Amino acid sequence: MSSTEPRRTALDAVHRALGATMTDFAGWDMPLRYGSERDEHNAVRTRAGLFDLSHMGEITVTGPQAAALLDFALVGNIASVGVGRARYTMICQQDGGILDDLIVYRLAETEYLVVANASNAQTVLDALTGRAAGFDAEVRDDRDAYALLAVQGPESPAIVKSLTDADLDGLKYYAGLPGTVAGVPALIARTGYTGEDGFELFVKPEHAVELWQALTKAGEAAGLVPCGLSCRDTLRLEAGMPLYGNELSTSLTPFDAGLGRVVKFEKEGDFVGRTALAEAAERAAANPPRVLVGLVAEGRRVPRAGYPVVADGQVIGEVTSGAPSPTLGKPIAMAYVDAAHSAPGTAGVGVDIRGSHEPYEVVALPFYKRRK
Repeated sequence: MSSTEPRRTALDAVHRALGATMTDFAGWDMPLRYGSERDEHNAVRTRAGLFDLSHMGEITVTGPQAAALLDFALVGNIASVGVGRARYTMICQQDGGILDDLIVYRLAETEYLVVANASNAQTVLDALTGRAAGFDAEVRDDRDAYALLAVQGPESPAIVKSLTDADLDGLKYYAGLPGTVAGVPALIARTGYTGEDGFELFVKPEHAVELWQALTKAGEAAGLVPCGLSCRDTLRLEAGMPLYGNELSTSLTPFDAGLGRVVKFEKEGDFVGRTALAEAAERAAANPPRVLVGLVAEGRRVPRAGYPVVADGQVIGEVTSGAPSPTLGKPIAMAYVDAAHSAPGTAGVGVDIRGSHEPYEVVALPFYKRRK
């Protein structure tokens, strides 16, 4: 097998049998869509969708000093995360640039599961391994130990509940607990990337097909459909959730991205990037950098990443993500714009779409919030 051959998840044959359109994503052959991406998107907003996320990168950190290592390696206060809870955080370079955004689950007193984006999994693994020097902790590459399925949407609690005796009602957002789903041992996490309630199920790859089929059957009456990466992107965009490589990169600090809240200066000891991030925080407070905002089209033309944002004939920013929004029925975008043009309702803002300045309304993120 050549090194350019994309990796396949344990569910590859299932996707092909369902007629999925496959695409290379971060070196993995992944389903883009099974039918209509709009229908898949709307199913997640109104009923439920089933995703294969086995391309995500799982890294286990264990040992007496696992918490201390993660506090040093990441910007968050990981030692304060309770067993069974999860936290959104970031790993930064020494200069404060974002290497990746992560979710860290505390599975036990001295055991953590770090979940990295597929495109950055090796980078994160290498960084954590390098930063572990001098700590009594082990960093383990567990990418091949897990398949990851996600059930997202308002019907997802009822669907998963029908297959498990785990206490889902007691499971808070950003928490996880071990249990069995359809007889399959799983880490059941109440996390997701769609703006809806839902669960991410970490299982052994050999159990993935069995679990997918059980969820499909259990969700049939509720209208659950298989969903690809395409609708995952429009769902996260409507929910104002950043995507690494679009809204986040090594050229931005968390403060540049409007996510300075994830940096915990109050934690004890040094951490990688602390000095640079403290300076970035001061700069952001004194002279706000470009601000991440939402843009809603007045017309029908769709903005794409990299398109200039303009006002009074001047470039004031750049689109980072753009797509038609099935929920709003209009094209939407996230963009970094100058602070002077970042207030919701700012007049005269447009996007340069192939030389034509299309009018856009500046709005606060997210575009969509689910009813609790």
